Amino acid sequence: MKVKIYVAGGGDQTRLKTKCRKGFQTFFKKALPQSNMPSIIACGSRQDAFDRFCIAIRQYENTFCILLVDSEAPVERNISRWAHLRNRPGDQWEKPDGADEDNAHLMVQCMESWFMADKECLDKFFGQGFSMKAIPRNPNIEAIPKADIFNGLKNATRKTKTKGKYGKGSHSFDILTKIDPQKVRGASEHAKKLLKVLEDKLS
Repeated sequence: MKVKIYVAGGGDQTRLKTKCRKGFQTFFKKALPQSNMPSIIACGSRQDAFDRFCIAIRQYENTFCILLVDSEAPVERNISRWAHLRNRPGDQWEKPDGADEDNAHLMVQCMESWFMADKECLDKFFGQGFSMKAIPRNPNIEAIPKADIFNGLKNATRKTKTKGKYGKGSHSFDILTKIDPQKVRGASEHAKKLLKVLEDKLS
């Protein structure tokens, strides 16, 4: 089965959307055993991602469409991903007709949460001057507040010699190509669910 993933990322710049698409393509290529890979559609804003997903799920009959966005906050236990998106201020999205739970997936609490699963990769990526001790240490990466992750990345990279201070556009998608998906799978329950759905749909 064909799979299309509508991901929030890349902003309004074509260059960043290209980096976003390539970042997720590389991550999933390393994560999935299949030769058949999902198509990545970098949509910019989260609202644009949702809107394009809603159009796609009506339009494509033989394609499994996935919405992939940051949760932006902790996800309560025992509620569905669609319920989280419906209840979240700023989203309040209703599950569209034809969608089920497997069509919506969350990066909890943000894409950078995945980086917390592979701190060694961050150290290698930023190199000299990187401060590992500034990175949040909680092994439950989904419980680390988004603000703490960004503050940790900023402080950890403040004195790096070549890459400079962490930037969402300048570094994030390059790091995504380098982190170990199996470490992310082991540290994030929601990433594990996403990869399981992809394995099932692409097999």
